Amino acid sequence: MTELLELTADLPVLTVPSGSTLLVEGTTTGRMYVLRSGAVTVERDGVAFARIDAPGAIFGEMAVVLGQPASATVRATTDVDVHVIDDPESFLVERPGAALSILRMTASRLDGLTQYLVDVKQQFAGSEDHLAMVDGILNSLVHHQAPRPRPGSVRDPEPG
Repeated sequence: MTELLELTADLPVLTVPSGSTLLVEGTTTGRMYVLRSGAVTVERDGVAFARIDAPGAIFGEMAVVLGQPASATVRATTDVDVHVIDDPESFLVERPGAALSILRMTASRLDGLTQYLVDVKQQFAGSEDHLAMVDGILNSLVHHQAPRPRPGSVRDPEPG
């Protein structure tokens, strides 16, 4: 993660007071943030599920890479300093080392989630109640692919 701090050292720094929100679930900012200091909590549907306090951690990358609104809210739990990436796509193209660093972090998060789901699946193997859904969830995550791009627009739809 410190590699990403080095790669963003020349970018603007934003100081965010404790309790303030950096990203709001369902909104689009077009920005990514790299944590320099402090701690944030990540929430989805009002449920906090992660605390991030490691310098060099990034947030906002999923929305940028997937081209969709933020999937979670990120709130400062202490005073926070972040590097602001205002034009993430250019940043990732111009600094391939940063793209690789972010890919490693994202892959690490996915690996942790996959390990957790496999553990839960093993614990509840043969269960006939709602916990049996874990198998379906794991399969869905493993086989999930981004939707195919659809050419055309509302004014000029693709022929049916």
